Amino acid sequence: MSRIQNILEKAERDGASLRTTRVGVPAAAIPVPVNQVAASVPLTIDIPTPPMPAAEPVMVRDIVPGAPSVQAAAPAAVAADTIQSYSVRLNPLLVAGLSPKSLAAEQYRQLRTRLSHAEGASNLRTVLITSPQKGEGKSVTAANLALTMAQELQRRVIIVEADLRKPSLQHLFGLPPGPGLAEYLSGAAELKDVMRFLPDHNLTVIHAGAAPTNPAELLGSTAMRRLLDQLRTRYDRVLLDTPPVLPLADVAVLAPLVDGTLMVVRAGVTPKPAIENALRAFDSSRLLGVVLNESGMEQDYRYEGPRH
Repeated sequence: MSRIQNILEKAERDGASLRTTRVGVPAAAIPVPVNQVAASVPLTIDIPTPPMPAAEPVMVRDIVPGAPSVQAAAPAAVAADTIQSYSVRLNPLLVAGLSPKSLAAEQYRQLRTRLSHAEGASNLRTVLITSPQKGEGKSVTAANLALTMAQELQRRVIIVEADLRKPSLQHLFGLPPGPGLAEYLSGAAELKDVMRFLPDHNLTVIHAGAAPTNPAELLGSTAMRRLLDQLRTRYDRVLLDTPPVLPLADVAVLAPLVDGTLMVVRAGVTPKPAIENALRAFDSSRLLGVVLNESGMEQDYRYEGPRH
């Protein structure tokens, strides 16, 4: 817990600095993994909040649905004619897909590498991403990490929006309306109808769908267990974007079903008691690390050869 305490103190220091120098800058995902199987000194990574472009974020009406792309094929374990393919315009916060040479994107690659190292002899196929409270950047972190993982050669990656209360992946990925996880779990849609393949990014997405009246019951259902079992056989990485830990029951019913958990906290915003209470809600052997959001350096980053 001393390593976690160091991260909490760092979050407070960095958050105080950001509030005095960068008021009004929107949050972005700043990975600072604290791996339970890492060396005694945890790897701390600070990156600047990516600047927002002048253009407004892409709304659902701006998506450009298209036919299956010829540049990429659907995952090998899924027949190309079983799921729909879309050409989409990503939200500007998804820097891993839009600015792959940025420092922010590089830190997501480091987080991806740390997760690979954490896997070791165990099979780390399903990862749950949550936060202690709302507004801490968990969905942006999950989406960027999914894009980064999908960039690996021969990797089949899917992100599932298990936040049925306040979903955002449809907006972040610019997906059109349609059935999602809620419809599949309730029996109103088949799996192939809720899977969206993004060939330009080699990533499959299942968004939340219509808001149900019983989210915790759906997430703890036999249908959810069956879904995760199916996805484990089809994909190398399955990421679950879930609601915050406090005070909902949703994460508690999902955590035993996955191989590991990442906790996202926001520098200078997430209070220590909330982080500590959220961490106590998990089996420490399944806690992969803490991701410190909106913290760190203000600098550009490039490492590339000379231009001619």
